Amino acid sequence: MTDNDYDQFVIGGGSGGVRASRIAASHGARVAVAEEFRIGGTCVIRGCVPKKLLVYGSHFAEELHDASHYGWSVTGMTFDWNVLRDTVLRDVDRLEAAYTVTLDNNKVDHFKERAEVAGPNTVTLASGRDITAKYILIATGGWPVMPHFEGNEHCITSNEVFHLPSLPKRVVVQGAGYIAMEFAGIFNALGCHVIVVNRSETLLRGYDEALRDRLLQITMARGIEYKFNCPIKRVEKLADDSLMVTVGDQDPFPADVVLVATGRRPKTDGLGLESAGIALGKNGEVPVDDFSKTSCDSIYAVGDVTDRVQLTPIAIREGHAVADTLFGGNPRSTAYDCIPSAVFSQPPLASVGLTEGQARNAHGNIKVFTSDFRPMKNVFASRQERGLYKLVVDAGTDRILGIHMIGPDAPEILQAAAIAVQAKLTKADFDATVALHPSMAEELVLMR
Repeated sequence: MTDNDYDQFVIGGGSGGVRASRIAASHGARVAVAEEFRIGGTCVIRGCVPKKLLVYGSHFAEELHDASHYGWSVTGMTFDWNVLRDTVLRDVDRLEAAYTVTLDNNKVDHFKERAEVAGPNTVTLASGRDITAKYILIATGGWPVMPHFEGNEHCITSNEVFHLPSLPKRVVVQGAGYIAMEFAGIFNALGCHVIVVNRSETLLRGYDEALRDRLLQITMARGIEYKFNCPIKRVEKLADDSLMVTVGDQDPFPADVVLVATGRRPKTDGLGLESAGIALGKNGEVPVDDFSKTSCDSIYAVGDVTDRVQLTPIAIREGHAVADTLFGGNPRSTAYDCIPSAVFSQPPLASVGLTEGQARNAHGNIKVFTSDFRPMKNVFASRQERGLYKLVVDAGTDRILGIHMIGPDAPEILQAAAIAVQAKLTKADFDATVALHPSMAEELVLMR
């Protein structure tokens, strides 16, 4: 492998690319990474991490409101968007520095510029330098989709939302996936008037129907307005910089910010993969086999750019597996059959395994156990919001096929519960487990 400048050259310094680089280097490979924006990728720089911090910040509105019911007197409450925004951005800076240190500590070279594929074993940097490598790994991630409609240049995506100069009073969110629902919850909690518009009548497609219905009921009660079957038709910018939004055949209505969250597509534009004989898929993704190898034997791809599963932990596992396969003498692939996921909406929901509908289609005879309860923390707050936990069980084997939850701290609880689904435990195993009382998590072992 000494005939090339590097053993592995990674295009993209996100979670998958950094993990693949670190592990490959630990196996003794000579590794380099090129990142045109910032080390850390979407999740760390402008995705799940800063978004979760905004969720935490927005929760204080609810906690401070509830404080009086627990005997606390809180007066003179004010909120400063600039403080929250800047604190979040400073933490992004900290994390980027930490990721960069990780590369340095593992002796991974990194180039702060764009790189494109120039052949099966060659990349070209934006500065014009050609670099050769035995293997090239594509880990460029995804990019927000902006639909075509009149005035879409006045809208923002999840990339820009973290940099808003002030807190808008009126927010329109187009889309009803996890990104849309999370930001709708954040802005609603911070006191904005939020309208969610969607081209269909379904939110959070792919999640269990009972959880979706419960989230819709709760968020409507919290003041979020929905307009289903109403994609944005036009956005007009007025003289005072406010916006007029037209959806479907309805009359225009005002907004200060229009956030478009209608999905993400693989970031492959201009990547030069055709120079290595690689044809992109119908969504612009890089097609790969079970071991993340493309149609070119020397080029691999991991993470959102492959459009398999758009989740950071999956990109990390895929990157790790590629490094072990190529340099660790341990060829392995990544399993996708039991992936826990969460939506940090307000309240949050979390899920692992098959939904009730999927289980009926796949297994036929199933049992469904539910617990519909009022979380203890909501009792003093006079909120009527109820949590809902659901176990989907194979009636023939008693094996847990899926766990679905909505309520406070649902994602934190589900992470441990997901182990049970991965381990193929049974409903009897849950029944035999002593409840931890008083807790919401105990509902998982008390369903009969």
